[in-house]
Amino acid sequence: MAPSHNAPFSLREKIGLVFLALRAPPQILLNLARALSLAYTRRIPLYYYMFCALFRFVLSVPSARQVQYLAPSALQTYTSFLASRQRKALAASDTYLASRLPASPAVTPLPDGASSLLWLGDRARATKVVYFLHGGGYYVAMSDFHLEWCVRAYLLAARERTGEEVAVACLQYTLSPGGKYPTQLCQAAAGLAEILKSGVRPRDIIFGGDSAGGNLTAQLLSHLLHPHPKAERIILSEPLAGAFAVSPWVSAKRTDASFTENRYIDMLSPEILGIAVEYIVGGVAEYDAETARGEGWAMPGDVDGAWFAGLEAVVKELYVTVGEQEVLRDQGVKFAETVREVSPGVKVRLELMRNEAHDFILLEGGAREEGDATRRMREWVEGVLF
Repeated sequence: MAPSHNAPFSLREKIGLVFLALRAPPQILLNLARALSLAYTRRIPLYYYMFCALFRFVLSVPSARQVQYLAPSALQTYTSFLASRQRKALAASDTYLASRLPASPAVTPLPDGASSLLWLGDRARATKVVYFLHGGGYYVAMSDFHLEWCVRAYLLAARERTGEEVAVACLQYTLSPGGKYPTQLCQAAAGLAEILKSGVRPRDIIFGGDSAGGNLTAQLLSHLLHPHPKAERIILSEPLAGAFAVSPWVSAKRTDASFTENRYIDMLSPEILGIAVEYIVGGVAEYDAETARGEGWAMPGDVDGAWFAGLEAVVKELYVTVGEQEVLRDQGVKFAETVREVSPGVKVRLELMRNEAHDFILLEGGAREEGDATRRMREWVEGVLF
């Protein structure tokens, strides 16, 4: 019998980590051979595809319990990131950034007691807020890759803007499989409500995330349009400035052509997505009933596109960026095109990037590089917020 999610990590499970370590080298080498050979054949730069091979192992072989045992929590990552990033900023004489990274963790607990907002930037002076929903299949915690992305694409977006300040609120949510749908939607709604209650106007807020965070973005958009009975209802006085979805995961299905074309070059695979689906909605009768009724809070890509009709009432702009080499390519394109069709009042920007696979902006954050994906994101943010 498998241990419950909240049970202590047993000796047997710890021994299992030894076998996991033995399995890692050959599996990663196989992933590398497949990904790099395909990238070479398709004449695209190889560098980030090495990271894809490593991430593919992390996401496909260890269980959620093993990943969560080995990796720090979002709060632990955030705390250590603040200290190390501020040291680097001071060493580089970057007083602008150093003064906008909190000296100690700035945490806003949310009403459920299990989730919170982790802040980057000066909340007191902020004129604009980016509400960030991290990815990781719902079972991997936020990483410093995400936080570096947030610093480069959002926090520094106001550097050249006199009188403007951006703060980033990162949602720390309950990971699956301990937290099943709609736990994360309820927490995301509570986080947005907290930001609005603090006095920030909807026109000064953008929100979004990557992968599963892109799914949570679609869930929150759905909730704003069709209030979910279990989540805090949010009545907007005006539409939010914008929403962004990087490599969004919006369907439980794995039958798109992109799953076949890119299953060996991407960091994700049909099998990995199947595991993630089981972790977040497996055995959830509520999800099955909602989908049967055509209600698309959890997986809006699996219901009629009319679900998003009237979205201009809650958001002005939507930015969707996907890689041509990723398995979620077709889902992301369909999501953007559906919103464009049924809600013509929303300004939709869809990017299909030939050289990219899944979530390359995250990999740029991990490499501490301000790459093309990061620059494109910041350009969009500047156009929406300023």
